[in-house]
Amino acid sequence: MYIVLQRMKTLIEDCLNGSKIWVLVQIETVANSFHEVTMDLSTLLDILHLKELDLSQDVEDVVVLIRKQCSSHSRDGSVDPRDGNLRLEVLTMLDQIRKEIVPDHSKLNVIFQSLGLRDALTCREEIESLEAEIQNQIDQKSKYLVVAFIGLVRYSKCVLFGESTQKSDAIRRRRRKSAAEANVPADFRCPISLELMKDPVAVATGQTYDRQSINVWIESGHNTCPKTGQTLVHTNLIPNVALKNLIAMWCREQRIPFEYAASNEKVNGVVTNKAALEATKMTASFLINKLSTSQSMQAANDVVYELRVLAKTDSDSRACVAEAGAIPLLVRYLGSDVGTNLPNLQVNAVTAILNLSILEANKTRIMETDGTLNGVIEVMRSGATWEAKGNAAATIFSLSGVHAHRKRLGRKTRVIMGLMDLAKNGPTSSKRDALVAILNLAGDRETVVRLLEGGIVEMISEVVNVLPEESVTILEAVVKRGGLAAIAEAYNLIKKLGVLLREGSDTTRESAAATLVTICRKGGSEMVAELAGMPGIERIIWELMETGTSRARRKAGALLRVLRRWAAGLDAYTVASTTTVTSSTILLPS
Repeated sequence: MYIVLQRMKTLIEDCLNGSKIWVLVQIETVANSFHEVTMDLSTLLDILHLKELDLSQDVEDVVVLIRKQCSSHSRDGSVDPRDGNLRLEVLTMLDQIRKEIVPDHSKLNVIFQSLGLRDALTCREEIESLEAEIQNQIDQKSKYLVVAFIGLVRYSKCVLFGESTQKSDAIRRRRRKSAAEANVPADFRCPISLELMKDPVAVATGQTYDRQSINVWIESGHNTCPKTGQTLVHTNLIPNVALKNLIAMWCREQRIPFEYAASNEKVNGVVTNKAALEATKMTASFLINKLSTSQSMQAANDVVYELRVLAKTDSDSRACVAEAGAIPLLVRYLGSDVGTNLPNLQVNAVTAILNLSILEANKTRIMETDGTLNGVIEVMRSGATWEAKGNAAATIFSLSGVHAHRKRLGRKTRVIMGLMDLAKNGPTSSKRDALVAILNLAGDRETVVRLLEGGIVEMISEVVNVLPEESVTILEAVVKRGGLAAIAEAYNLIKKLGVLLREGSDTTRESAAATLVTICRKGGSEMVAELAGMPGIERIIWELMETGTSRARRKAGALLRVLRRWAAGLDAYTVASTTTVTSSTILLPS
């Protein structure tokens, strides 16, 4: 009896908490499941000896009533005709979208009202339930159908309830926990960012990282595994599907939002899920048309927010939004007048452009659309909020992922000064956005010269205590490509780098060691003497040689050799020795 009741409870909870559309589509299976469990309960009640249980008369009457109800329902496992008709209407609507026929909005509204999806909030929750359902499906056909339903609900939400989305999302966020509030299992955290992984991928060494974090690491010029220090034989990133499914299940249990990548698999180069793609195109087209006719900033803000959310979804959505003509319209809302009157609109506009820029093809669209780049730069320099400035800096970082764009961005003094001002004066999150963008730009030698002219080393000295890893990685790139001018400016940071050799993260220690090797080799004896004068430097270097990453150990060994030759009075780097060395200055092993 207990087992049967638990089965019934689980079935009811699954129907209540799951996707309404998916339950409707699977209505025959669901009805059969209820029929089976009802028959099992009926059988148990028939053989139950009530007299032996010593029940009160009231309880016994309830049992008899349940027995009669089970007997009547056990004869009928059919589907309610109304549910069957509604299921047919939903599938017909989906088929129309697949054929590029725009659905009738009045019919769409009737269907969604019947499903209990009556506002933007319930539609958003339905999308999340469908996204969770993807992970429960084994066969690709079912997964594609779920993805198509996500496109249908997203389109319907926009055309039926779009204006209240931002408000409803705020309510939803208050109702749900964030990953920061939960005790995230260590295996679910990215070893680089230490945050919950959204898209775990494995590198050549078998270690798993979040895709965004490891991409930044590799694009920064590293060819080693951050965790093991081993050289990567290739830079291919392999999705860790099993771990992603575990993280998704955990997030669902904890009621934490989790972003799923929509299924965009192709067969012979053709997108197999045409209904989902057409629904996305219709959504983008509807929003762009609505934005172009918006009569007020508040109305525009609601639409721009929808575009921001849609552009965050997946690559197909980013392509559809850009192809529908979103970028020129978004540029209108980057200006200072918008920031003054409605700061949130400026934030949504620049963030929408940021989300669009993730797609490679959109980077060129953004760079070539009149006023877009200048608008993003101005938001970064004088945006109404730190969020707007930080997201503008993140857009610069995204655009600089293309080599040609990186050189063009590096030639703009406003980009250089804007990023450095943000790094110095912004809150920690904005500082990080700016530093990551600077690191990308520092991959170009000409840009490094402009960074030096703008005071990059002085800026690093101001922020190194707040964000040591990003700061030291930038300093390494600047010293490597900036010549003697960069080395001379880095003199005052030598002892700080020595401290980071001991106290920093693995990545920080590695970059600090590499930077010190370059400074000491190219800067001459004065630079070496500054490092040698640091108490305990010998022990710190030896510790790094024992516990650091593979690259850090190599750099520590090179640094130790530099100090040995300096202590012996030798000049290995054609720089005149100007410092008198005594045997007590530094004690190094023979």
